[in-house]
Amino acid sequence: MGMKKDFIDIQDFSAEELKILIELTGIVKKASKERALPDLLHKCSLAMIFEEASTRTRTSFEVAMTLLGGHGLYMRPGDIHLGKRETVGDTSRVLSSMCDGIVIRALHYKDIFDMAKYSSVPVINAMADDKNHPAQVLCDAFTMFEKIGRIRGINLAFVGDSSKEFGLMGRDLMLISSKLGINFYLTSPKQHQVEEEFLKQVYKNAALSGSKIVITEEPEEAVAQADFVYTDVWTWYGFEDKAEERLKAFMPKYQVNSEFMKKAPPHCKYMHCLPAMRGEEVTDEVIDSNQSIVFDEAENRLYTEEALLITFVGRALRPRKADKESNYYKEISRITQKFF
Repeated sequence: MGMKKDFIDIQDFSAEELKILIELTGIVKKASKERALPDLLHKCSLAMIFEEASTRTRTSFEVAMTLLGGHGLYMRPGDIHLGKRETVGDTSRVLSSMCDGIVIRALHYKDIFDMAKYSSVPVINAMADDKNHPAQVLCDAFTMFEKIGRIRGINLAFVGDSSKEFGLMGRDLMLISSKLGINFYLTSPKQHQVEEEFLKQVYKNAALSGSKIVITEEPEEAVAQADFVYTDVWTWYGFEDKAEERLKAFMPKYQVNSEFMKKAPPHCKYMHCLPAMRGEEVTDEVIDSNQSIVFDEAENRLYTEEALLITFVGRALRPRKADKESNYYKEISRITQKFF
């Protein structure tokens, strides 16, 4: 089947490969809704390493493995010796000798990179606190495609942090937008904006895809043509000492409330990767409104994870005879063959 392939950084993939994953997510969602998803990971085991607590990511990967006929082994902090009494490389070698794939959420991207480097099985990035969240932004791209029916030319406004220290969602959304031809509008206080070094890659991608990248301190400019408005948290655990300073920088100008949403076109939808700090970056009246698609977005994590597991972990597996007779298997096989 060739060399194993990992899913740890959006930049590793072409626009066409990302579109294939989005197309596949739509197929597996339909199959899942009909309870007709083939057992493409029958008797497979997935090591799931989580250095932090998780709701959507942990649940989506574990349920996805079950629905695909496999097993997700959840490893929380303290369950294994990762990077403490054992090197990441040694842990990776051991787990990949027993499991068919590894999902890892880590504090540092380097640990995810090293896990993939030493693993003999595919590794999927379930979020690096200091860099990116590729599974989430792939899900977001699928969710926008599902709502609008196209990808290229979507206008996405991100309201919030995109700095190296705290802005991983804004940065990764900008990256996937620049790959896919999504017009990306970023608005935040200047001190919380993305740095020039990161923008070099974004602009390089955008030159190929036709994506428009706009960075502004004025929310009105960012959301004037928005099809989607997206926020992430401004404060979080580990940053308690900076919470007051950060809230002062963002409030009230950048809070997405009902008056804020009136600055966007009437068809505009609201998105959030969750968990949300209600009353800070977004108000109840917006997140619980008809414009909000945050819970559709959250549900779509399941189908995105199914697509990732089929594509990366399932690549080396021979399907069971019963699955090969499934119409969904034939459709899934047709799509995944385009990927590799």
